[in-house]
Amino acid sequence: MFFQKKRCIAMLLAGGQGSRLKVLTENTAKPAVPFGGKYRIIDFPLSNCVNSGIDTVGILTQYQPLELNEYIGNGQPWGLNKTHSCAQVLPPYERHDKKSGWYKGTANAIYQNIDFIDRFDPEYVVVLSGDHIYKMDYAAMVAYHEKHNASCTIAVRTVPLEEASRFGILNTNPDNSIYEFEEKPKVPKSTNASMGIYVFNWSILRQALINDEEDPNSSNDFGKNIIPTLLNAGHKMMAYIFDGYWKDVGTIDSLWEANMELLGKNPEFDIRGDEHTKIYARNSALPSSYIDEEARTVNCFIAEGSEVYGTVRHSVISVGCTIGEDALVEDSVVMPGVVIEPGAIVRHAILGENSRIGKNAVVGGAFKPNEKKKISVTSKGAVVEANTVLLPGDML
Repeated sequence: MFFQKKRCIAMLLAGGQGSRLKVLTENTAKPAVPFGGKYRIIDFPLSNCVNSGIDTVGILTQYQPLELNEYIGNGQPWGLNKTHSCAQVLPPYERHDKKSGWYKGTANAIYQNIDFIDRFDPEYVVVLSGDHIYKMDYAAMVAYHEKHNASCTIAVRTVPLEEASRFGILNTNPDNSIYEFEEKPKVPKSTNASMGIYVFNWSILRQALINDEEDPNSSNDFGKNIIPTLLNAGHKMMAYIFDGYWKDVGTIDSLWEANMELLGKNPEFDIRGDEHTKIYARNSALPSSYIDEEARTVNCFIAEGSEVYGTVRHSVISVGCTIGEDALVEDSVVMPGVVIEPGAIVRHAILGENSRIGKNAVVGGAFKPNEKKKISVTSKGAVVEANTVLLPGDML
């Protein structure tokens, strides 16, 4: 089979278990978790690829892959199903050299798919994570990488000093060349945090992956192994400064916050954008939403196929949901297919897909100013019985 040579392809790491999202990822891979009413988390890096002119994407899946695989399909929603483009799902498989099995780390996941990348003989490979919410022009980052004749370029954002120890920290020269990389240092020397977005020269990354696989002491991880090894070997590495919105939605709190940051006239993250920053998603093919004449909606997203008879304030209501009469939803994320029966109250909560909140039940609660919020969460398909209470921070 003939494969057209590509200047650049992307490899999207989408196999994480997402254990910090707790009940939301018990049966769903983190990149497949709903977001923003009508999207999935993986829609953002996939759409970024399309908007950046990268039309070949390898999607590395592992944990709970079925739903994610079905969602991606042949890549049609993102225009990645044309003659010389593809969105290829790449689960672990049995290799002829027996170096197979579960992906042992981020670097091993790419190593196991060297043959896929070689088909396209690219000059550059962009390595991405499937669990971040942001818009980014990868083409500009590749151009920056090429201009500086780098072996590797890492997207970087500034974080508060008190959060820096959670990230890989890049220490740079005035020209943004990297002289030191520290993976989650206890005492950070800078606040330049790696976003987990990399551009590599494929020839250099390919050999680095092979060498890393042959090292029995390696964790087979980009941050812990590949990046420090290339840096120590004298390869030129550059930091690409990104000052736009970016959020790792790997925790309950951050997922809730990112959804809330979509709301308002001037949202912190404007999901709407234009044709050059559009976020594509698989169409649910549901009818338009119905808002009853007795309903009240204030500062909210209500996706297609929903019916609202109660009150919704400062919340994200996903596709196919029902909000019953006299029900109240406030400061909450309601995922697809949820039914909130009449008289129920939902505050500061994330309701998992197809869950049901019974009549006059209470989920979560209000908070005083400056008080730490405790987000209540229901899992996919959970049922909160009528007249019961799920306290702030509780999970079902």
